[in-house]
Amino acid sequence: MDEQVLKLLSKEYPNIKAASAEIINLNAILALPKGTEFFLSDLHGEHEAFIHMIKSASGVIATKIDEIYGEDMTEAERDEIASLVYNADAEIKRKQKVLSQKEYDAWCRQAIYHLIEIARACSLKYTRKKVRRRLPEYAAYSMDELMHARDEENKAKYYSEIINSIIECRMAEDYIVKAAETVHRLAVDKLHIIGDIFDRGAHPDKIMDFLIDYHDVDIQWGNHDIVWMGAATGNWACIANVLRMNISYNNFDMLEVGYGINLRPLASYAQKYYGDDRCEAFWPHIIERNKYDQVDEGLAAKMHKVIAILQFKIEGHRIKNHPEYHLENRLLLDKIDFEKGTVTVKGQEYELKDTNLPTIDPEDPYRITDEEKEMMAALEASFTQSEKLQRHIRFLYSHGGLYTICNGNLLFHGCIPIDEEGNFKECEFNGKILKGKALMDYLDEEVRTSYFSTEESEETGRPGDIMWYLWLGSESPLFGKDQMTTFERLFIADKKTHKEYTKPYYRFRDSRETCEMILEEFGLSPRTSHILNGHVPVKFKDGESPIKGEGKLFVIDGGISKAYQKTTGIAGYTFIYNSRSMALAEHKPYEPLKEDGTQKFYRPIVRNVENLRKRMTVRDTDSGVELEAQIERLKALVEAYRRGFIKEVY
Repeated sequence: MDEQVLKLLSKEYPNIKAASAEIINLNAILALPKGTEFFLSDLHGEHEAFIHMIKSASGVIATKIDEIYGEDMTEAERDEIASLVYNADAEIKRKQKVLSQKEYDAWCRQAIYHLIEIARACSLKYTRKKVRRRLPEYAAYSMDELMHARDEENKAKYYSEIINSIIECRMAEDYIVKAAETVHRLAVDKLHIIGDIFDRGAHPDKIMDFLIDYHDVDIQWGNHDIVWMGAATGNWACIANVLRMNISYNNFDMLEVGYGINLRPLASYAQKYYGDDRCEAFWPHIIERNKYDQVDEGLAAKMHKVIAILQFKIEGHRIKNHPEYHLENRLLLDKIDFEKGTVTVKGQEYELKDTNLPTIDPEDPYRITDEEKEMMAALEASFTQSEKLQRHIRFLYSHGGLYTICNGNLLFHGCIPIDEEGNFKECEFNGKILKGKALMDYLDEEVRTSYFSTEESEETGRPGDIMWYLWLGSESPLFGKDQMTTFERLFIADKKTHKEYTKPYYRFRDSRETCEMILEEFGLSPRTSHILNGHVPVKFKDGESPIKGEGKLFVIDGGISKAYQKTTGIAGYTFIYNSRSMALAEHKPYEPLKEDGTQKFYRPIVRNVENLRKRMTVRDTDSGVELEAQIERLKALVEAYRRGFIKEVY
């Protein structure tokens, strides 16, 4: 082994005893059961529902409570403990309203006991060292002592005094909240987000804040994420798409308060040109009301119309600049007959739902006026100078990618391009013809260089154009449809023009043979590995199954987003992969906290989809491979010490 590597390692393990102790420790870790992985996709800004799924571990914590207290408590009592774990702050406030101080102190004492007991049950797969790392800093010592109380029966008074001191110091509320958070961190060992954190729902910014603070997470970019990543480069086409979508869903709190995007230039422009226009076709979808930035719905409709038309103008320039993208079907402004009030799409003429178009020049429909350029420059500055947005986007890069391989599973949001014969489709980007894994690797690299090293990117045009294409292009592995019919949905009543057809991948993924072909392409075993996707919601209410390819592929977009729940009939899936099995949790719609401080929590329906042949240990995971490599390095270091090649330090 390289002597320089061993010398560097010797600084951390300066003698045989230190290196040997670590070898013993790592071998012990390898024998532990594999931690539980959780997979979710298509969060679409639904921060409360998503965070509840994590805090409840998608039903795992309720099961732990049943195991611990099932024989001693009623279902209602167990549900109350679960509510404490899921939303400790709300439960504390509720108890403070109805209990006397003496009763409240007794409740706090019991609550701490329950939370410590549940935390202990969730920690059994981990070393004590790993558990300590997930304990809150100021309370780590006391929690560690309490969690191992069973090992010290003769110290009952000692443990009782710890809790009494917490109550007497008036630290109970904070301690309970931290103990509940500890349960969450221990229940979910690793979290995988398979794309589409952004758009539709009100607060993707709060989801990103949560993920940044999470102990172990990876993200596979979705098309809704990639368009935000493009917007963060200042790309106008991406910015216009992001604003159009989020204004159409009334997400002003997130845009202006969350990310500090200044929309006043857009509002002023909209009022100037559409002040007397109701803009009926552009009225926002109200899923949640804004708390801080309550923009009038009529003004929101005008802003929506302005940014949509400006988007089509900007995209016209990008399409003409990139003939290799083959997006000519989106060039529709020049197909409008302004006198007749119609538009021609694919050779057929349709009546426009809205013919008041003062911001389009009939003689030059893609002309962007100086006033519009000034407005877009101001919006670009808001996106590129938003510290919070840029921090979130950098996290998507550092913890994300176009795909991920983890513990034998292949994770990607949309699809791998496949042709009509079921083979990997050759796609051209920047003069390169690529397919399969090589295509995904190239696009991943180009997205990164477009943001971090623009001068090294092989794309032409404006930085971020590649992200814009991946958002809506027909050969994009993140989009996976033949076209995006934005103009048609806004301006044409005939729903035939709204149809977006999925690419062949979505037909062939039902075939086990195709799934195995994809797994082999990425160097995985077709016998033991699986594919996890999001992107296209599973229509559960229509009998559609999330299980494809005879159990080789799982689609876990079940409709966390409220916008999709009428289509799916459920409120999302969680794929759960522990040391013994793989399971799917089907969620019911999340109910927010009521004014009286109560909250109804529904247990998901959890069903096993595959039982493992033998219990999986850390040795069988990607982390196990790394640990075994570290053991070999340490053994080499011990040998170097014994042979005198490296001097021991005591």
